[in-house]
Amino acid sequence: MKNTSFTLLFIWLIYPLSNAMGYTERNLLQKEAGSIEVLKEILLSNQQWVSYPKYNDRKAWDDFLGEYKEEYIREGEELLNYQWKLITAMDYLEFQRSGSRDAMQVPFGLNNHTISKLVIAELAEGKGRFIDQIINGVFQYCEMTTWAVSAHLNMQKNNKVMPDFRENIIDIQVADLGAFLSWIYYFLHEEFDKVNPAISPYLKSEIKRRILDRYMQEPSFWWMSFNTKPGGLINNWNIWTNFNVLQCYLLMEEDKEKLSQAVWRSIQSVDKFINYNKDDGACEEGPGYWGHAAGKLFDYLELLSSATQGRINLFDKPLIKNMAEYIANSYIGKGWIVNFSDASARTSPDNFLLYTFGKAVGSTYMVDMSIARYNSKEAIMPSGKRQCVDLYRALRNQTCYRQLRTGHAIHRYKPYMAYPDSEVCFMSNKNAFFVAAKGGHNDESHNHNDIGTFNLYIDSIPIIIDAGVGTYTRQTFDSNRYGNWGMQSNYHNLPIINGIGQKEGKEFHAQQVVFNEKAKSFSMDISKAYPTEAGVNKWIRSYTLKNDKLIISDTYDLLETKEKNQINFMTWGAIDLTMPGRIIINTKGQKALLEYDMNKLMPSLEEIELTDPKFTSVWGDCVYRISLTAKETANKGSYHYTISKWRN
Repeated sequence: MKNTSFTLLFIWLIYPLSNAMGYTERNLLQKEAGSIEVLKEILLSNQQWVSYPKYNDRKAWDDFLGEYKEEYIREGEELLNYQWKLITAMDYLEFQRSGSRDAMQVPFGLNNHTISKLVIAELAEGKGRFIDQIINGVFQYCEMTTWAVSAHLNMQKNNKVMPDFRENIIDIQVADLGAFLSWIYYFLHEEFDKVNPAISPYLKSEIKRRILDRYMQEPSFWWMSFNTKPGGLINNWNIWTNFNVLQCYLLMEEDKEKLSQAVWRSIQSVDKFINYNKDDGACEEGPGYWGHAAGKLFDYLELLSSATQGRINLFDKPLIKNMAEYIANSYIGKGWIVNFSDASARTSPDNFLLYTFGKAVGSTYMVDMSIARYNSKEAIMPSGKRQCVDLYRALRNQTCYRQLRTGHAIHRYKPYMAYPDSEVCFMSNKNAFFVAAKGGHNDESHNHNDIGTFNLYIDSIPIIIDAGVGTYTRQTFDSNRYGNWGMQSNYHNLPIINGIGQKEGKEFHAQQVVFNEKAKSFSMDISKAYPTEAGVNKWIRSYTLKNDKLIISDTYDLLETKEKNQINFMTWGAIDLTMPGRIIINTKGQKALLEYDMNKLMPSLEEIELTDPKFTSVWGDCVYRISLTAKETANKGSYHYTISKWRN
């Protein structure tokens, strides 16, 4: 442990900026596969890799679904009279007119939710009762101009706002729905033929036209990452879309040569995603996106391993295990999770994904967490009417209910977890404090201008928070993104220097990042996260976790002083500022005490009213910004603050 602490203390010297912000040419999948010729030899065709029963093997389905069979049938019965939602031209155009994605996505999501319930009900019962409704849904999908959502139509070259019949694009939604429809074809095409022989060929031809053909014809889709320049962004779209396209090919493509070429292309593309991830395994987009990033990588690797008879397998690689365990390290408890970037603080990890991924990489830590959460009834599965449907995970989940239900485990936090490449640190102690802090740069995927910020939880309750992001609209991702208050450093737990907040861009970054496990501290110079007009030469922000408190320090050196420094803390509790030098924060019955130097700083409070349901569902009607403003200006100085449990 002594040697480990020493190494972590000087970690910023060992990990250069190019590694923290760059790309490592590992190409693990291509090395594992060897070549397309080898791949062709080991690749299973004609769906030999599928381990689930055929539709008409009723005993096998009864055994497979067990006690959950009747529940799935009841859920399908509720939708036997569902009226399929028509998505109009104006629903698509609303994204251009107001920025709303919901006009198109809400009815689309209702249809997707419905067909997923109907298909599982039919697989469970096997009497054909749900077939007509499933065909209604399939027919409607086949008749749609595109399966892409309105917000992604800017991928079209010809028409950026309306589905263009002349151009098939593949976004995450097209691939996701295509994979689901491929499973429908695999299980039910013979049943469709009994109703009418034109249905299943129509479905097959649409999957081929929209996905199989386009995937091989169009290598310039940005998410494939083949044209990404050094230092360019590669995010969850790569692995999420490639995984679903791989399902489509493995379920639908009968030509072994074409299948091999497509799988090889996916291997090359996914290698780009793996290469982009840092050795420490942290999810750049925040823990809330882990399920669509590292989680989808697990799905892809598992499927590829099955389809190649176990010959292509990366689950013994340290990077993959690090990516897996990141979610277990960042989960707080009671449904709360560290939420840097656009992620929601209430995003709850999927217990089944935790369990299966943990088993694959040999992580007892993840397996124990999944079992402990499952048996405490913590957010077993995400609910709601989702845009995306995932039969692959739904079927896999069915294989591990029994292990989760009968297992016994306790999830314990690691006291100190350093992510040196990503410049993220998690610290916890026996007094139920959990601190998450970050460095990095301000051009990360789903970026907020938040270099140096932190979140604090006590007894699994968020005390100092990252508000997150509201409902996605056009403005969330256009040139006005940083006009949104939630993306600005001014509304994170950071200083405003000379009246100036941080700026977006990779050039705005942390430097001299120091991890010290022995002292249980984390620090960095955040001066480079601010533009020149802020006039800051150095600003060292540090966090030290003691047994009974968190100590936060700011040491600064300014080139000039135009305005008084302002230090902000975001929270959502009831705030009491009446005691000089002491602020009481009462959140869900958990009281915390924020102490500061009353001779240097003056407190104030801003209430931020929340109306967006994505905010209100997490924080309620408002959040607060506590500001500590310097009483005097000075070019050099320091501030210290402590946060502890309030004891009357």
